[in-house]
Amino acid sequence: MTPGVTINVANYKKFALVVPTLNEAENIVTVLDRARQALAQLPLAWEILVVDDDSTDGTVEIVRRYSESHAGVRLLKRYSQKGLAGAITYGWKHTDVGILGVMDADLQHPPELLPELVTRVCQGSDIAIASRYLHADSMEAWSLPRRMISRLSVLASRPVQKPGLRVSDPTSGFFVLRRECIAGIEFQPAGFKLLLEILVQGHVRSVAEIPFKFGTRSGGKSKANGMTAVHYFWLLCRLAREAVFETPQKRHLAGNEPRKGNPPGVGANRLHMSFPWIAVV
Repeated sequence: MTPGVTINVANYKKFALVVPTLNEAENIVTVLDRARQALAQLPLAWEILVVDDDSTDGTVEIVRRYSESHAGVRLLKRYSQKGLAGAITYGWKHTDVGILGVMDADLQHPPELLPELVTRVCQGSDIAIASRYLHADSMEAWSLPRRMISRLSVLASRPVQKPGLRVSDPTSGFFVLRRECIAGIEFQPAGFKLLLEILVQGHVRSVAEIPFKFGTRSGGKSKANGMTAVHYFWLLCRLAREAVFETPQKRHLAGNEPRKGNPPGVGANRLHMSFPWIAVV
């Protein structure tokens, strides 16, 4: 947390962090230890919700034992359900706190950044994002093909992002937000890119981005596969279609009104140029 910075906790009494897991037995204790140590710096209460998608490597047993001896840690287990985005929103639905967050369980997201993210939201930002693209060396451990794929994913998202609210890392999986940002919205349960959907469909008007260096997985296996790209492509298609065909009332409810001076249809024309296939998807 930034020294000398005062957090306004008048409206926010507690923070809930969701940590989705699927076979993360090798990492989860370290993740929880570091997260608890980081959150202890905050002047507000907090809890950590581990949402497990039916792990088979002992993750559930490890977290259950951990939660019995460490206050503020809860285990939520989903059966016959898969999908990172669904696990995150499942956790958020099982807490009533005003500030919500998510962090991976593979140690690629540094828990030490949590106080800064929470601070930015308490100070007025609707959402605070840990960004991989603010510093050039943030992903130096990645292979060139992986960096290129990540960059292309970000570029593909630009046409559907709200004008005036575009961020450098809309596919980040490490962020904190106010509950009001997602009130009344149902999100796609499959896929890995919940943040992009929140930025496009949520009640978001202000964003803070904080740089971080993406770590390397120390144990376990990545859950990304070919279906990750399919889910992301489908999400882009759906967001593009909804942006074209949404009603003025829906734009108002989502905080996505056109900027003054823009003639009707500008957003639709821009999306059709970028995604000419959306009308047939």
